[in-house]
Amino acid sequence: MTGTIDLPIWLFLLILAFAGVTFASHFLFPSVRWFLRRRMERVVARINERLEHPIHPFKLARRTDMIQRLVYDSQVNEAILAYARENGVREDVAFEKARDYAREIVPSFSATAYFGFAIRAARWLSRLLYDVRLEHHDHGALSRIDAQATLVYVMNHRSNMDYVLVTYLAAPSSALAYAVGEWARVWPLSGLIRSMGAYFIRRTSRDGLYRRVLARYVAMATAGGVNQAMFPEGGLSLTGGLAPPRVGLLKYIVDGWDPEGRNVVFVPVALNYDRVLEDRVLIGAAKSGERRFRGRIGEAVAFLLRHLWMRLTGRFRRFGKAAVSFGAPVDLRSFLETRGARPEELAELLMTRIGAVVPILPVPVVAFCLQSGPMTEAAMAALAHRSFHQSPDTVRRGIEGLMMRRLIAEEDGQYRILPGQEDVVAFYARSIAHLARAPSALA
Repeated sequence: MTGTIDLPIWLFLLILAFAGVTFASHFLFPSVRWFLRRRMERVVARINERLEHPIHPFKLARRTDMIQRLVYDSQVNEAILAYARENGVREDVAFEKARDYAREIVPSFSATAYFGFAIRAARWLSRLLYDVRLEHHDHGALSRIDAQATLVYVMNHRSNMDYVLVTYLAAPSSALAYAVGEWARVWPLSGLIRSMGAYFIRRTSRDGLYRRVLARYVAMATAGGVNQAMFPEGGLSLTGGLAPPRVGLLKYIVDGWDPEGRNVVFVPVALNYDRVLEDRVLIGAAKSGERRFRGRIGEAVAFLLRHLWMRLTGRFRRFGKAAVSFGAPVDLRSFLETRGARPEELAELLMTRIGAVVPILPVPVVAFCLQSGPMTEAAMAALAHRSFHQSPDTVRRGIEGLMMRRLIAEEDGQYRILPGQEDVVAFYARSIAHLARAPSALA
C-alpha cells in the first residue's frame, strides 16, 4: 500500500485530466449551474415586476429538459412509430431523428441576453435608422387582456427590421418568442437568436415527423404561457401589399389548445415604413418568380458601414418613419365558441384586422398619388386628403423622401416617377392602397 509506482508522464497527465473532468462534472459544474440558475431566477423576478405579461416557468426550463419532454410526448411517439413503418427503419433510428428535430427547434432563452442586449440593441438600431412611431394603440383593450393568457402577436411582414421594431416596442409588455426561418440557422447568429427565445422552423418541410415535433412544441409553448410573434403571410411581402395568410402555426395553436387550460389572445400588429431596406431585393425576387433573395452578407455589411460613416461625419439622415399599429385583439376561446375550430377563418380575420390598421406614412401616400400620373404638390395634397385624410405636410415629407432617393423628379411644377423606378414607387403605394377612400390607378 505504501509502495511506489512508476508511470510515464503522459499517462500521469492523462489520469490527472480524467480526475479533473470527474471532479468538475460531479462537484464544480452542478454548483456553478445552481448558482447561475438562482441568479437567473432573481433577474426574472425583477423583470416580471415591470412586465404587463410576466415570463412563465416554461420559458425558463432547461433546454435539455424541454428536448426530453418533447421527444417523449405521446403524440410525437406515435409519429415516430409511423415514420419507422413508412420508411422501413428501426424505431430507435426514427427516435434519434425526432431528437435531432427537437434539438433544432427548441430555444434556450436567456433573460440577460434578451433584456440586457436584445432590447437595447433593438432600441438603438430602430432609433438610428427611423423616426419610430406608435400610430394606433388601444391601450384599454390590450390592458384588459388576462395577464395569465398567452399572447400571440400576428404581424404583416414588410422587412427584417420587423423583428427589431416589434421587439423594441413590445418590451414593456412581454418577452416575445419568434418563429424564425432557415436564414438564421448559421453560426454564430443561431446561438444568439436561440438565446433570445426564438425557435427555428423549416417552412417548406413535408416531413410528417418533423411537422409533428414542431406542432407539439408550439402547442406546449402556448400552453406554458410563452408569448409569441409570427408572420401569417409566411415570408416577406414581395409586392409591398398584404399577402394571403398561411395557417401552419395558427393551426398548430388551435389544434393543440386545451379549453381547460390557459387562454390564448391574438394581437394583430401592422407595420409600415417610409423605406424598406430590402425593397429592391424583394422586387427582384418578385420579378424572378422565385423567393430566392439575391442579397449578400457583404452587401449588408457595406451598407451598414457606409451609413455608419455618414453618421460619424454628420451627413446621415434617417430613412423617414417606421410605424407600428396594434389592432383589436382576438380571444381564441370566444372565437372557437362562436365560429368553431377553423384556422383558415381565424387567419382571414387576423389579416383583415392587420390591414385595417396599417400605418399611413408620407412616402407611401405620395407613391400612391403618383400612380395616377404626374401631379403638382397641391393636386397630391387634395388626393391624399380625399383618400387618406392626410395633411399637406404629409405630402411634403413624402416628396422629400422620394426625391432624396432619386425616385421622382420635378418638372414644370409637376412631380413624376423617374424612368426605371416605377416598380419601387408602386411597391410603397401598395402598402396602403387597400385603405384608400377614392379610386386610383392601383385599382
